[in-house]
Amino acid sequence: MTDFFAMLDEQRRPWLEPETLKQKFLKRSTAIHPDRIGSASDAEKADAAKTFAGLNTAYQTLLNPKSRLLHLLELESGARPKEIQSIPAGLADLFAEVATACKKTDGFLVEKKKNLSPLVAVQWFERSQDELERLDELQKKLNLFREQLDESLKGLDKRWMSLPPAEKHQQLPKLEELYRLFSYFNRWGGQIQERRLQLAL
Repeated sequence: MTDFFAMLDEQRRPWLEPETLKQKFLKRSTAIHPDRIGSASDAEKADAAKTFAGLNTAYQTLLNPKSRLLHLLELESGARPKEIQSIPAGLADLFAEVATACKKTDGFLVEKKKNLSPLVAVQWFERSQDELERLDELQKKLNLFREQLDESLKGLDKRWMSLPPAEKHQQLPKLEELYRLFSYFNRWGGQIQERRLQLAL
């Protein structure tokens, strides 16, 4: 398996500073960008394009906490975490709130499509704004959840970096737990964003 941390000269760790990672990516990618080798042979251009694509994949993977944690888990344990369908008890209320809000918005959107009369356009606009405000409030809760996840990840990173390599495997269950929590955040945030876009149409 390709080590994306090594590709960007980063240590294998749970937390990476986004700006530092970006600077390393820009420095490395600028030097190998296919546009910089216009006089090269087709084979050299193909190699440069492949290398650049790999570097971009590494950057995008490490930039996102969920994909970074998954990659770190795969590197450290040699396997991908098993899929788990159950929601942790502590997130059950938030899950129910997201599911209910999405269902309500979906119902509103179906109703709106059935009634496209110009005479009620203003009413639909006002109701759309109410739906958006409700989703925005829910997004604020998710953002708070994300901030807590980031703090947990930074705390885990400090412990991770203080341990000798032979003992880091003890932290893998916590890494996996945070990976799953970031997965929920990404999924629920994506569901809300999708509804917001549909309301804006």
